[in-house]
Amino acid sequence: MANFLLIGICIMAGLLVRRFTAVPADAYKGVNALIINLALPAVAFKYLPHIQWTKSLILPAAMPVIVWLCGWIYIRVYAAKAKLDKQTESGLKLVTGLSNTSFLGFPLIIAWFSDDALGVAVICDQVTFMLLATAGIVVAMNASEKHSLTVGAVLKKMFSFPPFIGCVAALVLPLFINLSPFDALFDMLAATVAPLALFSIGLQLKFDGWRRELNHLAASFLYKLVVAPLVIFCIVYFLGMKGIIPQISIFESAMPSHLTATIVASEYNLNPKLTSLVAGIGIVISFVTTALWYFTIKGLY
Repeated sequence: MANFLLIGICIMAGLLVRRFTAVPADAYKGVNALIINLALPAVAFKYLPHIQWTKSLILPAAMPVIVWLCGWIYIRVYAAKAKLDKQTESGLKLVTGLSNTSFLGFPLIIAWFSDDALGVAVICDQVTFMLLATAGIVVAMNASEKHSLTVGAVLKKMFSFPPFIGCVAALVLPLFINLSPFDALFDMLAATVAPLALFSIGLQLKFDGWRRELNHLAASFLYKLVVAPLVIFCIVYFLGMKGIIPQISIFESAMPSHLTATIVASEYNLNPKLTSLVAGIGIVISFVTTALWYFTIKGLY
C-alpha cells in the first residue's frame, strides 16, 4: 500500500507543480535528463552484473520485439481502414508498439512485485530502447518531411543514449574491474528512478482535446493495454513457462506508451497532439489495466 501511495503522491506533485507554479512547460525535460543520464544507467549497474544468464531470459529480451512487430501490423491495418495520413500512422506505430518499461514500468513492478524483479525489467527496457533507437527512428524518419533517413543518424541515436551506454558498460566492465565499492552509489542513484519518473509523468499529463481523437485513442489502447499483453501471455502459456521471469515479461508488455516515443513523434512532427494524448491518458487507464493483469498473472501461476 505504501508503494501505491508513493506513486500517487509523486504524480500528483508533478500535476500540482505544473498547475500552480511558474515552471516552464518543458520543465519535465530537466527531470528526464537526470533519469536518463544518471538514474537509468545506475539501474543497469545495480542489476545487470548480478543476473544469472539463462535461456529463460530470452523471453524478456524478445517481448518488446514481439509487441513492436504485432503493433506495427495492427496499426498498419487500422490506418488503412481509417484512411490515416502517413504522419499520424507513424506516430501511432511509435506510441502503440513501444511500452513504458522504465518510467512507469519500474515503479509499478516495485509496487506489485519487488525491487528484486527489476533485473528482469532492465532487460525489457534495454531492448525497448534499442527498438526505439533503430526501428522507431526509421519509422519516424521515413514519415517525416524534414528529416532524411540515414544509417548514420540511426546509429548516432542509439550509441549516444546514456542508458544504452550504461547497459553495455554494466555488462563489460565487471569482467575487468571490481565495481563492488560503488554498489552504495548505484543503489542511491537507482532509488531515484521511481519518484523522479512519476514526478515527470505528472508534469507531462495533459488531456485537452481527447474527444476529437477518441477512435484513434481507443484503437491504440486496445492493442497496448489488452492485446499486446495477451499475446505474450499466450506465448508463456503455450510454452509452459513458470516463475518471475515470464510474470514480469507479461506485466511489462501491459505498460502504456513509451514517453520517449512521444518526444520522437513530436521531434518528427508525427501528429504530436495525438501521440501525447495516447501517452497521457494511457498512463491513467493503465493503473487499472495493469492491476487486472497482475491479478490474472498471479491467479494463473
